[in-house]
Amino acid sequence: MTQDQPGEIRPGDIYEDCSFHPVLCTFNDGDEIQGISLIDATAPRACSSGFCAVIKLSVADVIDARADWPAYQARRKAEFNQAP
Repeated sequence: MTQDQPGEIRPGDIYEDCSFHPVLCTFNDGDEIQGISLIDATAPRACSSGFCAVIKLSVADVIDARADWPAYQARRKAEFNQAP
């Protein structure tokens, strides 16, 4: 999984929101980041760059998530809960 600082996420980039959805970024003002879910097309999905643990994703990450969404989401929740 690719991890970058939230400020580096720009419209057109893919990130993971705080609900573990891969999201296509449509807006980032430095604090609020918004986009469209690449799992179920829900929008707008919005997070705070300062308070949510958004991370930048690759296309391979999205393909992995779409291949088995329940398993991906469970794995990411477990990884998040084990993070220091």
